[in-house]
Amino acid sequence: MPVLILTARGEDVERILGLEIGADDYLPKPFNPRELIARIRAILRRSNRSTVAANRFTVGDIRLDPAAREAWINETPLELTSVEFTLLETLMQDAGRIVTREHLTETVLGRKLGPFDRVIDVHVSNVRKKLGLAQSGERIKAVRGSGYLFVARSEPK
Repeated sequence: MPVLILTARGEDVERILGLEIGADDYLPKPFNPRELIARIRAILRRSNRSTVAANRFTVGDIRLDPAAREAWINETPLELTSVEFTLLETLMQDAGRIVTREHLTETVLGRKLGPFDRVIDVHVSNVRKKLGLAQSGERIKAVRGSGYLFVARSEPK
């Protein structure tokens, strides 16, 4: 998150301290509103360049852009609901490792898993349908008694 300090304190020591504690820019009062807008635009340009490419990631033939909340399989866009996108993102971040149903329910749905709760399983089923089958089979595998596994690489059947 970019930070611009806008303050009445314009001494050198205050500016230096503000930048050292993590601000991206420092603008003391009085200021020209056009300068404020120019500084905000500059900060946003700098922060967007570094975060846009860093946030995108690919696992196999699936590519995600969390900032834009977009997903593609090869070059075809996937139509995912917000919950489905968050579920896919969570599984892809831990590709090759088992993610428990409890963790998925808390991360994706924002609540605890109940004893007879099958909601996360329904969402996994919907995501599986939208992803289709990979050449080697399912991309999201159920691990009985543990959770779900996003297959990181092609595995032989």
